[in-house]
Amino acid sequence: MNAVFPGSFDPITNGHMDVLTRASRIFEHVTVTVMHNARKQGRHLFTLEERLDILREATAHLPNVSVDSFSGLLVDYMRQSNKGIIVRGLRAVSDYEYELQIAHLNRQLGGVETVFIMAATRWSYVSSSMLREIASYQGDVTSMAPAATVSALRRKFAAEITNAASVDNPGSPR
Repeated sequence: MNAVFPGSFDPITNGHMDVLTRASRIFEHVTVTVMHNARKQGRHLFTLEERLDILREATAHLPNVSVDSFSGLLVDYMRQSNKGIIVRGLRAVSDYEYELQIAHLNRQLGGVETVFIMAATRWSYVSSSMLREIASYQGDVTSMAPAATVSALRRKFAAEITNAASVDNPGSPR
């Protein structure tokens, strides 16, 4: 059976990778799908293409995992791509209530089932927003994210620091 692991993955964390790796052992094939939400346009740190590139690099070692993107309802993607199961990771009880509502909606709208995989305890505190925050202050996130994410965060924030310095001091060399 084929499964889809949807999310914004802005960026992917070791918690995501833990859930994905375990799902890849359960399902014949898992497609990591970056769901593009037009209402969140401009609120992501990484562009859609950047997130897809990071995911491709981070998942290259998993032979039965592919990367895709979709704009619209997840149930429509599931129907169009002939996928059977949605995989969602849970970090804490607080995640469960929200994810349960979404799972019920997806079943009601598209007859699609959701399988929850608990993230390993050591990743329960890690989120994409926390990674972005720590990295924005040049904090070390190497233990919380795959190498592809760490490199991308370093490039992104180095570029922002360089651009900010140029704006603050327009006469300085770049």
